[in-house]
Amino acid sequence: MRKQYYFRHSKRGLLAWDVDRLMMRSRHFDRAHISVAAIRELDLAFASEFDRAPTWRDVINDVGLIDAADLSYPIILSADGSVMDGMHRVTKAVLLGRATIEAVRFSVDPEPDYVGVSPDKLPYQEATSRHREIKPATLRLPMWL
Repeated sequence: MRKQYYFRHSKRGLLAWDVDRLMMRSRHFDRAHISVAAIRELDLAFASEFDRAPTWRDVINDVGLIDAADLSYPIILSADGSVMDGMHRVTKAVLLGRATIEAVRFSVDPEPDYVGVSPDKLPYQEATSRHREIKPATLRLPMWL
């Protein structure tokens, strides 16, 4: 799979976090089941890595990613509850009729890996799969959202 980034606009410019690094940093966090209905991104405009509206071919590609999404991995939330990684898993959970999804959450967001760098200038080599082999034990905790 191609390397993935989480982007957020800021006064400092576009902030980008390497999702592999987010996964490594959060791998020992406690997991919690959160309400799928409370995930704000479900009601926001579809984010695209392109400077254009997604095409049908883009949608078809995303359907494949949703189908392949593995719900045994938790989604990653920022300190404010934004989804930093896992929207394909969230979408799959919605399609399967699940009320909750496992998540880990940063109490303080890590510093971004890139500031003010255009997405087309970031490295997109194949992502490591090593982090996918690490599955911490699931803990049942109260929902945050």
